[in-house]
Amino acid sequence: MKFMKHRWLFFLISAIVLVPGIFSLLTVGLKPAIDFTGGTLLELHIDKDINEEKWKELAGEELALQSVQTSAGDNFILRGKPVSEEIKQNFVNKVSEEVGEVEVIRFETVGPILGQELIRKMLWAGLILIVFILLYVAKQFSDISFGVSAILAMLHDSLVVLGSFSLLGYFSGIEVDVLFVTALLTTLSFSVHDTIVVFDRIRELNRKYPKYSFEEMADRAVSETLVRSLNNSITILVMLLSLVLLGGQSIRWFSVALLIGAVTGTYSSTFTAVPLLVEWNKRSKK
Repeated sequence: MKFMKHRWLFFLISAIVLVPGIFSLLTVGLKPAIDFTGGTLLELHIDKDINEEKWKELAGEELALQSVQTSAGDNFILRGKPVSEEIKQNFVNKVSEEVGEVEVIRFETVGPILGQELIRKMLWAGLILIVFILLYVAKQFSDISFGVSAILAMLHDSLVVLGSFSLLGYFSGIEVDVLFVTALLTTLSFSVHDTIVVFDRIRELNRKYPKYSFEEMADRAVSETLVRSLNNSITILVMLLSLVLLGGQSIRWFSVALLIGAVTGTYSSTFTAVPLLVEWNKRSKK
């Protein structure tokens, strides 16, 4: 099939998916969890309803609640400044005296210095990954166009995931944490893995059929690897969908990020990276 004949359609599909997310990133941004901002997250289960004013009164100055939200019916998620285990326990005891039995579902506290360090490490990890992949792919294929096309496809996938979570943060209050960063980096590696498979097939065909045009080789390489890529991706997607539907609350959005990344990675390795490579080759000849 002549896939590359329709490469501008593939670029258009990518643009339609990317533009809302990029617009949201530029105007709203991501909603960071306490992993990055610093603070305390305390999730409690109680059988009695308490309004926000009462929560703040019970918390006092020690916890300094910033927000209160309900979760899973009788669960309350409280956010405040970083506190020690002792202050947390005193607060739980005070709530217990007020409303009866209290169950602590989750307690996380991160200082602001640690949050800033995590952001720096995340940025360095992403930068090192991009530079390494660019140099590695360019060296293996002896052509910088292969490396740049792989990186652009990888950035396409990362923008889709980031944009999706920016929209989810705006409409549903979903926060990004360290697990989200793990999912994002995993998405990048998954995308490059599939891309290299197609690129390697193009290189083999170039040696075998030197009289073929580059576009013809790209079409044949996509045709020969597409079924393999789809079969590989479907098994991953089924597993991730199971985690999203049946997994616990603590890993649900981590699984959603991986699921989005797997879908866009499957698409971009064939319908973003290869068309970019074909377009680069066509323009370089001109």
